Amino acid sequence: MTQLGKRKLEKLERLAELSAINAGERGESLWREAFKRLRRNPTAIIGAGILLLFILIAIIGPFFVPYDEKDTHWIGQVSARDNIIPGPSAQHWLGIDHNGRDEFSRMIVGAQNTLFVGVVATAIGLIFGCLLGGLSGAAFGLGGKRGRQLDNVLMRFVDMLLAMPSLLLAVSIVTILGPSLPTVIIAVGVIVIPTFARLLRGSMIAQASAEYVVAATSLGVSRRKIALTHILPNSAAPVIVQATLTLATAIIEVAGLSFLGLGNPDPSVPEWGTMLNDALQVFEFAPRLAVFPALGIIITALGFTLLGEAMREALDPKLRK
Repeated sequence: MTQLGKRKLEKLERLAELSAINAGERGESLWREAFKRLRRNPTAIIGAGILLLFILIAIIGPFFVPYDEKDTHWIGQVSARDNIIPGPSAQHWLGIDHNGRDEFSRMIVGAQNTLFVGVVATAIGLIFGCLLGGLSGAAFGLGGKRGRQLDNVLMRFVDMLLAMPSLLLAVSIVTILGPSLPTVIIAVGVIVIPTFARLLRGSMIAQASAEYVVAATSLGVSRRKIALTHILPNSAAPVIVQATLTLATAIIEVAGLSFLGLGNPDPSVPEWGTMLNDALQVFEFAPRLAVFPALGIIITALGFTLLGEAMREALDPKLRK
């Protein structure tokens, strides 16, 4: 028997011993244990509360806004020349903007647009990043020499994306395709692809040397089945955590592009980044018009970040408390 065969046999015997020892014990899945830790983590509770409130406002809020977000019915109350823009009142909870539109209605509808763009952009980056990272990780860990070559080609493409600053890459994509909301979604989705690809690849390569993979290989399971049914599911946890954190950065990136005037060309459509840019015209005597969307962006990004960090702590064995 070769030295490699002896090692595999020893690992199989060790797995059999562990199975016999733990046969009478009832274990819990990684996600169930992580959920229990999250319920006891104040950071996770605060982050989840912020996100739940934001999601509820974004989904059902637009159905209950008091006025149409594009209605300029109150333009007669505004005098930009005399620096008169009515503030909060019983009729308009957040006041009106310099175009005579209800600020509260625009904030609520803007929350929906911001959430939609951030989620779709993150989903695009997650799907294509996982395709690249999963293929690369499986090829590197189980594909032999040809697999290493394929991994090298895919990772050099990812390195090209990483070589450019994210905001510059997003601006370049929007400039080439033309300013619009779908273009912003594509741009933000592209700049987060390398993050997911690198993370999933590294996780899969680490899992490829685990004992359960050696056991499955010794039993004659095909490489493709091992990659899809064994390695990939056990490598998904850090990717899911990163998706939560990426949502925070995606919302900020979307707001940044809209603030630069690269988002929806129709300024009457409320989006928090566009509202920030619009508020600069009257910032000297109506700073509240910039404060409200800025606070919305900050608090929402904070909620995603708090929940993502708590999930990372709950799922990472090195960071568990």
